[in-house]
Amino acid sequence: MKKHLIDSGASLRDAFGRLNSLSGGNLTLFVVDAEERLVGSLTDGDLRRAIIAGRTLETDVADVCRRPCMSLSDGADRLCAVSEARSRGVTLLPLTDSEGRITQLLDLRTLKAVLPIDAVLMAGGRGERLRPLTLDCPKPLLNVGGRPIIDYNIDELRANGVDNIFVTVNYLKEQIIEHFSDPRFEGCVRCVSEPRRLGTMGSLSLIPDEEFRHDNILVMNSDLLTTIDFQRLYLHHARSGAALTVAATPYTVSIPFAILRTEGSRVTGLTEKPTYNYFANAGVYIMRRDVARYIPHGEYLDAPDLIERLIDEGRPVEYFPIDGSWIDIGSPDDFRYANELMSRLPQM
Repeated sequence: MKKHLIDSGASLRDAFGRLNSLSGGNLTLFVVDAEERLVGSLTDGDLRRAIIAGRTLETDVADVCRRPCMSLSDGADRLCAVSEARSRGVTLLPLTDSEGRITQLLDLRTLKAVLPIDAVLMAGGRGERLRPLTLDCPKPLLNVGGRPIIDYNIDELRANGVDNIFVTVNYLKEQIIEHFSDPRFEGCVRCVSEPRRLGTMGSLSLIPDEEFRHDNILVMNSDLLTTIDFQRLYLHHARSGAALTVAATPYTVSIPFAILRTEGSRVTGLTEKPTYNYFANAGVYIMRRDVARYIPHGEYLDAPDLIERLIDEGRPVEYFPIDGSWIDIGSPDDFRYANELMSRLPQM
């Protein structure tokens, strides 16, 4: 972040030098005062226009910077602010604290959104249908297209501004914990160890409520490959007022026989080789934080059981159709297909 900050007393000559050092990157500087509070922004175009207007290379940058510049303060709606900034052509958006000091810079060339959610990735399964591949390697760490499966999901969440991610682990958990000890995951990914198998939702009870920062939690299986639009999923969930939203993938069943239509033992007609279309649970959910009270601490609980409990309590449950790719790598054939796909599409 520091390379994009320049003191308000610096000269235009200094600013040109700083921008030159950023060549190939995001060519924006932010002018800060002696207390490191945001003053304004500077681009190469701003500097050139200042020189054309008769300013010298020794002019202070504070005299020519763009002010006020667009920034995002604590407590602001980050999702809307990022969308507005992108619509204005802003490529680097500063986050400021209550004193106006820059705490973070959002690179909107790579950041898709800043979603106000926490995330929990389930990575404790044994992957038994993929044996012998999973005898010595946990399924989320199997390489697909040269990268561990789970990393595709972590990177996509981070690209959507999710920086509080929990990974629940059990089987061969030491390997997953070691994987996330890499510095690139520091500060955004934490592993939570299950004392025993707790199902797809039971391990949420191991995360203290105060560890969550937002009102909604995204929960997903860590061994999926999907191009789901997390922003659209979140917006659908938030606007619907649902307690829980299930991401769903289309599933078609074709029956190669004529199916009888009956009343009692009487045949009333036949349907020749019918096709039925359904939505199947895709293993991705967004739930309100208070839904965690339906999850008994340390007890086994799968997602379908939690959903049934919510429905029985009269809490609204929605579904969100996935418009894109979705692969549940549950079999050797799925694993081979995923590798073939990712060899053609290195980034999902």
